[in-house]
Amino acid sequence: MGTATSIDIDSLRINGDRLWASLMALAKIGATPKGGVCRLTLTDLDKQGRDLVLGWARAAGMTVTIDKIGNGFMCRAGHNNSLPPIVTGSHIDTQPTGGKFDGNYGVLAGLEVVRTLNDHGIVTEAPIEVAFWTNEEGSRFVPVMMGSGVFAKAFSLEHAYAAKDTVGKSVGDELKRIGYVGEQEPGEHPIGTYFETHIEQGPVLEDNDKIIGVVQGVLGIRWFDCTVNGMEAHAGPTPMALRKDAMQVATHLMQEVVAAALRHAPHGRGTVGMVQVYPNSRNVIPGRVKFSIDLRNATDARVDQMADEVKAYAAQLSQKTGLDIQIELVSSYPAQAFHGDCIDAVARAAAKLGYANMPVVSGAGHDAVYMARLAPSGMIFIPCKDGISHNEIESAEPAHITAGGNVLLHAMLERAKVV
Repeated sequence: MGTATSIDIDSLRINGDRLWASLMALAKIGATPKGGVCRLTLTDLDKQGRDLVLGWARAAGMTVTIDKIGNGFMCRAGHNNSLPPIVTGSHIDTQPTGGKFDGNYGVLAGLEVVRTLNDHGIVTEAPIEVAFWTNEEGSRFVPVMMGSGVFAKAFSLEHAYAAKDTVGKSVGDELKRIGYVGEQEPGEHPIGTYFETHIEQGPVLEDNDKIIGVVQGVLGIRWFDCTVNGMEAHAGPTPMALRKDAMQVATHLMQEVVAAALRHAPHGRGTVGMVQVYPNSRNVIPGRVKFSIDLRNATDARVDQMADEVKAYAAQLSQKTGLDIQIELVSSYPAQAFHGDCIDAVARAAAKLGYANMPVVSGAGHDAVYMARLAPSGMIFIPCKDGISHNEIESAEPAHITAGGNVLLHAMLERAKVV
């Protein structure tokens, strides 16, 4: 590599065509007839994807480290390699009916940053690294965000190794089978700053006609199971006033889930996505209804307040109707704010590059959530068509793909420093 003394860093841009071509090449591995990708974690196709990406990294002069959960770290040396690296990345595993961009974009945008620095002979003070994390999607093995979760000590390596898919194959055995059990202990790899570039997976940027989302944080999540217990009876002979209809009581509570989210705008989310009715017969009054409650907001205080309001309404409803209502917490994910310095770096890069941008929050989890527990972290969002993701029709504009890569480039250079 040469020096960058004659280069105007502010005018530096990635090669968008090359990034797009890399995305399309990776998308061929596990390509589906409908134009999507099915590349489940730790399958032979996942191995092919990993091998391809690592081959590109080595061709770009990067060194590769794999840890014991199969996370990959691709390093471009800096002027001072004793400094912790400035890292970017995401995942390359997909949903069974996944698209070309979810996760893959974040990894290949990082690789394109490195290729661009190589093209111009730019030396950074700190090393630049690109990571891919194992089993972010959680579609074959749970928990989700497994590789980054083990790295951040959210759960143990042994717990991850023991996880099994629907046919009984374990993470530990499958990692060995595809040759991706590395020697490094998860979490020992240094990270100075972490950025993740991603399609939004939602409609906000497109609806507001913005190119870049400056991600402030990730919503906190509370999942509950709610059971309303009434009494099943014949739909004909039982008068309305004498019924103990679990379904009608449940629907009132379902509406309160939505109402609580609306009261706690703009980031409140309230969803009932699963309903089980017993006995589920056309001419029988439902005696029991069990349904899911998904509550989200930008802070834990807000999402907990939403939960308290739903529970209070349930208590009032139970007292009014005489029906027993049980609400059980089944899962909780804390809200995660990103680091102010990283948020500002993304915002400055977007403004400098002239891209219309806005602050946004992520309603979905990402590996950056766990990285934010360990190092200053931030995310960059670009629009995806109609906000659709986890779907074979997932789509992003090449110009937006390029824009996100340019913002990533300049945000990382601000943190890594040009020699």
